[in-house]
This record gives sequence, C-alpha cells and structure tokens, in this order.
Amino acid sequence: MSHDHGHHEHGQHPHGSHAHHHDHTDIDWTAMAPLLERQAEIQSPLYAEAAAWLGTLVPASGVRRVLDVGSGPGVITCLLADAFPAAETVAVDGTPELLALARARAEARGLSARVSTLQAELPGDFATLGEADVIWAAESLHHLGDQRAALDAFAGLLRPGGLLVLVEGGLPARRLPRDIGFGRPGLEARLDALHAEWFGEMRAALPDAKEEVDDWRGLLAGAGLVPAGTRSFLSDIPAPVSPVVREQAVIQYERIRASVDERLAADDRETLDRLLDPADPGSLHQRADLFQLVARTVHTARKG
Repeated sequence: MSHDHGHHEHGQHPHGSHAHHHDHTDIDWTAMAPLLERQAEIQSPLYAEAAAWLGTLVPASGVRRVLDVGSGPGVITCLLADAFPAAETVAVDGTPELLALARARAEARGLSARVSTLQAELPGDFATLGEADVIWAAESLHHLGDQRAALDAFAGLLRPGGLLVLVEGGLPARRLPRDIGFGRPGLEARLDALHAEWFGEMRAALPDAKEEVDDWRGLLAGAGLVPAGTRSFLSDIPAPVSPVVREQAVIQYERIRASVDERLAADDRETLDRLLDPADPGSLHQRADLFQLVARTVHTARKG
C-alpha cells in the first residue's frame, strides 16, 4: 500500500509508504529506494513535527508498540521511534529490500534495539501485524482496494486508547513558478491534472476496488474510532535549494515525465525536455528559482 493524489507526486511515492503487491500499480519499489529515502530525508522536519504532535494526543510514555504501515526505507520509522522512546517501533512493508534499508538506518542511528521490521502484504497479512498503541499509515491506505475494510482491520489492531494516524490528502508539491520563462505558464497544474487521471486508474485496477469519498474523518468514525484531530504540516524549502534537493527534483521530474508521457500535450513535452536538459540554462539542473513546497495532511482517531 502507499500514497494520495495530492502528493502522489504524479505517480511517485515521496517517501515510500507501501505494503502492496508490486503488480497492482506497476511501481518498482526497489528501484525507487534512493528516491524514496531522499524525499523522506528532505521532508524529515515535516514528519518530525507531525510525530511530535502525536505525542500530545497520546501519552508518549504509555506507547509500547508503534506500527509504521508502508514504511519504505524507514526514514519515518526512525522519527516515530524518536517520538515514542518507550516503544518498539515496527517498519511494515511488502518489499524486503526496503525493510533491509530500514534496519540499516535504525542501526546507524542507534535504534536497532527498539526498531524491528515485518514483511507483510496487505490486506492479506493484517492478522500478522499484532496489536499496537499507535498505527501510522502514510499514503498507504489508498493502495488498498477496500479502504473501509482496511480501516476496520486497523481499528481491530489498536489497543484501548490507541491512535490511528492516516497521512492522506494535503497539496501537490510545487517546485517551479507559474511562469518559468518558456512554454505555457501553469505546467505543474496541468501535470497534477494528468496525475489525477493516473491515480483514478490505479485505484480502479486494485483488487476489491471500492469507490469511496475521501472523507477521512468520516471513514475513521465509520471504523468505530473517535476522530482526535487533523493537521497539515509544511515542507517549505525556498530557493536557492541545496544540491541534494535539486538532484531530487530532477529525479522526480524524470519519473513524472515517464508516468504521464503518453498523456502530455506536445508543447508540454517540449517544456519537460528543456527542464530535464542539463545544458539548458532554464533547466532544473541550472535554474536559480527552483524551490520545494509540500503540504501533508495528518488525520488521527482514537480507540475508545
């Protein structure tokens, strides 16, 4: 399972929340590992802030077990482990190579005694996850066809007083000004629209796909949980960006180009070619006005 159209980043997971069969969405998670890791690292301040907020909703000292469902390479798993120092934090993912990265990251940060990994494909393996005080599912729920059934399953795993946390919705990433000096202004808005089409097709192709209004608070309440607050967190990296952020933007745009290529208008294809040409002064490689602005929305609900 993994990520929502707001920030699916036109078909890519910004930080690799997923625990689903790869053929459902034709996303090669192992190949994406460096991108997933880098994106999550760049957005770490956002997720650290969100994790700290969770500590105000549940007593951090009483949290004994945290599940990071769709953990990817474990960047957020380690942030959750920092936020809940008395807990065992478990990275849950369907891709063994990403779980190996999560273990290595935890070890490098001196967290290996408190961070473990669990390979699981959802929805089939819900029963293997075990009980938890906090379940964090970041942009992973929408990779399950029947989201309502998945929320019921999560609710069943929560201990009394426990917290279910969904990161879904927010705003699409912005990296460029509306007018970049060539091509039609508003390129990113058009890419968002193409991505929304891709996302709808991806959802429709999932096993047991059920259309659902993205009313996360309502869905959480429908699973028998008590909504405990919704907040959005910002990743705000103004120009001029560091080489790491620039490199990540280039990789992201290469993936955008690949995922929406057949849907692109001819002039937008030419614009993307220029943006990806290292020799072009107007390219992502060279332009001084490149930035990154992302909003992620965090929905929480408590088990009574």
